[in-house]
Amino acid sequence: MEKLPPEKNSSLQEASGKKSLFRSSSIVGSMTMSSRILGLIRDVCFARFVGAEAGADAFYVAFKIPNFFRRLFAEGAFSQAFVPVLSEYRTKGSSQAVKLLIDHVCGALGSVLLLFTVLAVLGAPVVATLFAPGFVNDEVKFDLATNLLRITFPYLFLISMTGFAGAVLNSYDRFAIPALTPIWLNICLIGAALFAAPYFSQPAYALAWGVLIAGVVQLLFQLPFLAQLQLMPKPKVNFRHEGVIQVLSLMAPAIFGVSVSQLNLLLDTVLASFLPTGSVSWLYYSDRLSELPLGVFAVAIGTVILPNLSRLHASEDPGRFSATLDWALRMIVMIAVPAALALILLAEPILSTLFLYGKTTAFDIEMSTWSLRAYALGLVAFMLIKVLAPGFYARQDMKTPVKIGIKAMIANMVFNVVFVVPLYFYLNLGHVGLALATSVSAFLNAGWLLHELKKREVYQPEPVWKRMFFTQAVANGVMALLLVLILTQVPSWIEINAAQRCLWLLLLCVVGGGSYLLSLYACGIRAKDLRPSR
Repeated sequence: MEKLPPEKNSSLQEASGKKSLFRSSSIVGSMTMSSRILGLIRDVCFARFVGAEAGADAFYVAFKIPNFFRRLFAEGAFSQAFVPVLSEYRTKGSSQAVKLLIDHVCGALGSVLLLFTVLAVLGAPVVATLFAPGFVNDEVKFDLATNLLRITFPYLFLISMTGFAGAVLNSYDRFAIPALTPIWLNICLIGAALFAAPYFSQPAYALAWGVLIAGVVQLLFQLPFLAQLQLMPKPKVNFRHEGVIQVLSLMAPAIFGVSVSQLNLLLDTVLASFLPTGSVSWLYYSDRLSELPLGVFAVAIGTVILPNLSRLHASEDPGRFSATLDWALRMIVMIAVPAALALILLAEPILSTLFLYGKTTAFDIEMSTWSLRAYALGLVAFMLIKVLAPGFYARQDMKTPVKIGIKAMIANMVFNVVFVVPLYFYLNLGHVGLALATSVSAFLNAGWLLHELKKREVYQPEPVWKRMFFTQAVANGVMALLLVLILTQVPSWIEINAAQRCLWLLLLCVVGGGSYLLSLYACGIRAKDLRPSR
């Protein structure tokens, strides 16, 4: 068989890498889209059976607390610290060394999480006080949040170990299974809302048990795929193992740096607990919708590029490192700008169509509409952070994002005071001020990350950006104009029935998405432009 010349073989590998990167992102995005659609169905069930009452506020707090730590341990700092180290071991070490690393990291992570979970369950009233101090003066709401927290908090251990398994699979380019796993959470919660909630005097308890069951199902779902790779962990607790020390040294600062947006959202929950009943739920619905494009596209691209960037850094290929990062940023802009614009224009139609049923009132929709628009203003920044941060983590640089994160966190606190106080006292929209502060601080965070990458010459923008700005201006302008024209013809979204809302929203989505894509095509954007340039 004739061998290819080295230079031709190299070019074929690069072409294959481009297709693989795009294909992997598409797979993760499609799997995540399925999960997010189920998530919307789940939230519709929540709105119908729980609404925005005190029980709903208590459940959302009890669910957000372990979810916050999940994003620290499973999807946040741990993943960003572990994947580069595992990639380095794969590039430079033996398969036996990789297996030992997985065993020891699993043992270290599992033992810490187990201890932390037990302490949190025992000290649930203290945890509830820390994260929702506004509930303390409401005995019923506080007791409910405490009891629900005891049920939901063990989910942290289960889902973090699921995240560990997913990080290993992602490092071996098995992206589909970790992306598909969150579907089980939504299936369990939908089942709890539809079938278990009617048997509880307080429906929130059914949802809490659904969360715990989902944690067990998600972990069991991933284990067979680790076994296929012959990487099923045999946990060994040894904090002196070289790999464990390396991961922990990277993870410690990353805990804050990678989770600034989550800390900001959690701070919103703390402050919202002092605002009128319903504020936590209004923010929850808004956050869920703004996270749809964030989770489907930004997290998918960020998940795929991290192991790729880590390998490029380990193999000392700065040119392709920068090109890969540039491709990710261009994909984010092409998705985030129209998504943000659509959420701002269609906030009321989307919320009314999805949630205006059962216990959810027109007033709840109105309040959620304003906070969704505030979150949508920061959507581009939220999504950019998901791909800018891996540019540092792949280089095992955790300190820079931490410094930037601290500045963004301080800015968010300042903006909370600046926005919440006047909006609460003059317009009774204090929860909107929380969302707006989070969005503004996210732009500062993204801007500082981008500035540092360019300053250190880690990232150099490709020439295609000039064309990108022009096509984005045209395509989004056309889309916005058509959406506004259609909206002027729609009767009150609160007054029309559910079927009419669905039909009008479907028309808006088809026209908006279709006009955007056709405009891009008219401006000369083709499929080949969606792949990395190098």
